[in-house]
Amino acid sequence: MAASLLGAGLSHAQDQPVTGQVHIQKPASAKAEKSADSSEVVVWLVPADRAVPASSSPAQKPQVVQKNKAFHPHLTVVRVGTMVDFPNRDPFFHNVFSLFDGKRFDLGLYEAGATNSVRFDHAGVSFLFCNIHPEMSAVVVAVPTPYYAISDKSGVVSLPAVPNGNYEVHVWYERSLPESLKALTRSVRITDESRNIGSITVPQDPAFTTAHKNKYGQDYTPPPAQGYQK
Repeated sequence: MAASLLGAGLSHAQDQPVTGQVHIQKPASAKAEKSADSSEVVVWLVPADRAVPASSSPAQKPQVVQKNKAFHPHLTVVRVGTMVDFPNRDPFFHNVFSLFDGKRFDLGLYEAGATNSVRFDHAGVSFLFCNIHPEMSAVVVAVPTPYYAISDKSGVVSLPAVPNGNYEVHVWYERSLPESLKALTRSVRITDESRNIGSITVPQDPAFTTAHKNKYGQDYTPPPAQGYQK
């Protein structure tokens, strides 16, 4: 009985999320903002002293929707092996592609109302674009762990259902350089008494730009004066 009560107590303590606070370090040349936005920083924990729990299918399949010539949401985080749907809810064609680190794919042209899917089968960051509309961009981050979260506008991250133990903390932010993010990797121990990973300062790359080439590595061509709707 005592053992079961002790186990229940530990389980209850570990129901509390692991939290942290993210701060975006703007370039010195950036204009001061009255209300700084520290959202869309991804934080994940990889167990250092035991195996990662077996993967299970999410209750709802993630979607990156194409609507009004934009991807919604802009940032999606999934566990490695997750299938993501890409429905086209615009009344015209899209061509979603990614030729980068995480998952290389090209969904080709597909029409309004159609849905294509991609399985993100290894860890990494996939930058998504549309080969027709240069203004469209999104990111899918595939991580090798179930313990992850995205910071909110105030920079708070809250990772649910993290058991006690030793972890390696990883951070990703679209507007940071890879070497800056790698330098933020560190070890942390999560216990009943300490379920906070502290403060994380993420430096922003002053040269960051959303400009990109099409899937052929060329500049986008201007839309024709007449023709099918884009």
